[in-house]
Amino acid sequence: MMSGLAQSTDVFVIGGGPAGLAAAIAARHRGFDVTVADRSQPPIDKACGEGIMPDGVAAARALGISLDEAGARPFRGIRFCDRDLAVEAAFPQGVGFGIRRTALHELMAERAAQAGVRMMWGASVTGLERDGVRVAGEFLRARWIVGADGGNSVVRRWAGLDACARDSRRYGFRRHYRIAPWSDFMEIHWSDGCQLYLTPVSDAEVCVVLISSDRRQRLDHVLPRFPLLAQRLAAAGAASSERGGVSASRRLARVWRGNVALVGDASGSVDAITGEGLCLLFQHAVALADALAADDLESYQAAHRRLGRRPELMADLMLLLDRHGRLRSRVLHAFAARPSLLSRMLALHVGELSFFDTAANGLALGWRMLTL
Repeated sequence: MMSGLAQSTDVFVIGGGPAGLAAAIAARHRGFDVTVADRSQPPIDKACGEGIMPDGVAAARALGISLDEAGARPFRGIRFCDRDLAVEAAFPQGVGFGIRRTALHELMAERAAQAGVRMMWGASVTGLERDGVRVAGEFLRARWIVGADGGNSVVRRWAGLDACARDSRRYGFRRHYRIAPWSDFMEIHWSDGCQLYLTPVSDAEVCVVLISSDRRQRLDHVLPRFPLLAQRLAAAGAASSERGGVSASRRLARVWRGNVALVGDASGSVDAITGEGLCLLFQHAVALADALAADDLESYQAAHRRLGRRPELMADLMLLLDRHGRLRSRVLHAFAARPSLLSRMLALHVGELSFFDTAANGLALGWRMLTL
C-alpha cells in the first residue's frame, strides 16, 4: 500500500470524505505536504440533504471549489410548509446549490489531486503513534494528524477526545426522485415529529430527506402525511434507493490534543435541518489550515467554537418548532403576516445578520405572535 509514497508527510488526513478533502486542500494552500487515507474508494456517498447554503458556497469557493462547474442546481431561498400554509424568503445575497453527494465528492477529489494532495484510497489506518500513523501495518511519519472520519470517528477515540458538552441525535433517510424541481427554493415540510427536507439537485431531480427522532420511520411511512407532495413524488418515481444515517447535534469539549485535530462531523455537528453541515466543514478546513500555519491548535479550538455558535442557535430554534406544533403554527403564521421577519431570520441563518439584530428580530416576532 505504501509503495511509491513518501514515508513522511506534514499533514496526514484520516478520512477522504468532503471534510478530509477540504482540510487537505486548505493545508496545501498553506504550503504543507499533505496525504489523505480512506479505506473506501471514490465516490463516497452519505445520506444528507445535499443542499449548500450561500455561506457554504462562499466557503467552498475560497478553497477553489466551484460548485456550478459540477452541474449543481441553484436555489434562491427557503420555503417552510406546514399543512396548507407555506412561507418563503430569498437569501439576502447569493444563491445556494443542490448537488448529489457523489458528484460533490468527485469534484473535491479532483480538486485535491490538482492541488498536489497524495491520495491513499482503500487504505486502512490502524492506529496513531506519537510521530505518525500506522497504515496497512506500516508506519508513516506525520507532523500533524487530522481526523476527518465522520460522526463515529475512531481518531476521536484514539486521541481521547470523545468527551461531549452536548450530544443528541435524530435519524435521516434520503431518496432521489426523477422530477423537475417545481420551485427555486429549498423546502422544509413540517409534520408532528418529523420533517421532509427537499433540495433540487439538477434540472430533473429532487433530493428528499426524512428527519425524525424515530429510527423506525421511513419515507414511505410518512409521505401520506403530506398528500400533495406524496402525489407529486408517486408520479415521479424514485431515482435512488433509500439511504439512512444519523443526524447528530454534538459539541465536543475539545477538538484537538497534541498533534491531532478533528474536522467535520468527527469534530461535532449540528442537526441536519439547518443545512449547515457542508458549510461548517469548509469553514473548519480553512480555520485548521490557519492554525497549522501558526503552529497553534488552540486558535483552531477558538475558531471552531465561534463557527459553531450560529448553526447551533438555528438548530435549537428549528428543533423547538419540531417539538411544539402549536408554537410552530403561530410562528409560521407570524412569518406569513410579516414576511420581513422570515427574511431577517434567514439572513441570520446564512451569516448576514448579527446576534444583536437577531434579538431585535426575536422581539418583533414575539410581538407579532401575541397580536395574531
